[in-house]
Amino acid sequence: MSHHLFLLSPTDTPIYSLAHQSTKSTAPSSGSTLSSNLPSWSTAPFSGTLTALSGAQSVGTASTQNGAPKIGAGQDRHVIQMIANASLDVIEEMMVSNSAMYLKSIDKFNEWTVSAFVTPGNMKFVLLHEAKNDEGIRSFFMEVWELYVKTAMNPFHRSDRTIRSTVFDARVRASAKKWL
Repeated sequence: MSHHLFLLSPTDTPIYSLAHQSTKSTAPSSGSTLSSNLPSWSTAPFSGTLTALSGAQSVGTASTQNGAPKIGAGQDRHVIQMIANASLDVIEEMMVSNSAMYLKSIDKFNEWTVSAFVTPGNMKFVLLHEAKNDEGIRSFFMEVWELYVKTAMNPFHRSDRTIRSTVFDARVRASAKKWL
C-alpha cells in the first residue's frame, strides 16, 4: 500500500514530497481497480484510459514485486499530483469552518483518500493513502510537523524553498515507516 506526502508552503508551493510504500498488511481487497473487474480481452484496447481512471499504474512500465506494484516504478506521478492539487480547495474551505490542525479525511478519488494537516503558519501537509488509519496518520502528521519546525528554525532555511535536507528526509521516512 502506498502513501504520498506533500508539504506545501502558505502560497501552495510544494516544498517537499515523499512516496512511501508501506510494509504493513491490511485486509485484502478484491478487485480494487476498474480493470481488475473486467475480462482481460476487454481491457486491452482501452488500457491507457482504464489505467488513468483506476489509480495510476502505467501500462508496460510497471514492475511488480510479488504481484504488487513497486512504488516509483510506473506510478503516474501527474495523477497523484492532480489529486493533491484538487484537494487544496477543500482544505481552504475546511480551514474556514474548522479550527483543528488535523482535518482527517477531506476528499476521496477512486481508491485514494486525502488527509490534511494545516499548521498555525498556514503550511499544508497533504497525504494520499489507500487505507483508513486515522490515529496513525495523525501521529505521522504531528511528527512531520515537529521535524518541519526543527528544519524551519535553521537560519539557513527559507520557508519558500524546497527542503533538500537528507536528515529531514530520513526522519520523515522513518516516521512514515513507523506510523503508516
